[in-house]
Amino acid sequence: MREHIEAARRRQGRAATSGARAGAKEPAGRKLEKQLLQQDNRRLREEVERLKGAVRRSLGQQLDQFGAAGLGTRVDELTAENERLQAERDDALAQVKGLNDQLSEAQDDLAGARESLRRMIRTENAP
Repeated sequence: MREHIEAARRRQGRAATSGARAGAKEPAGRKLEKQLLQQDNRRLREEVERLKGAVRRSLGQQLDQFGAAGLGTRVDELTAENERLQAERDDALAQVKGLNDQLSEAQDDLAGARESLRRMIRTENAP
């Protein structure tokens, strides 16, 4: 078991040494260029995030401004519509009451006419 551990340590040591050699083989100009590009990328990402935040805030403010002005107008429109619908409802209820009164009167007339007709038939059929 000890042999396996020592073999693994040797392999790790060789891998670290070969990685250092590979880094040493890379020209200094490329390393510098790579670092500069990474810094630029980081800076650009931060700027993008900052600009996204600014756009979000600006849109939020615009929505708040338009929303507040539009809400007052919308409330007025809905209030007027509500009043109109209430007036229509009141008219419809009055019309229903009138029709119910007419129906009741017509039913009373019909009941009276039936009763009268029954009496007339009884008198005609009486011996």
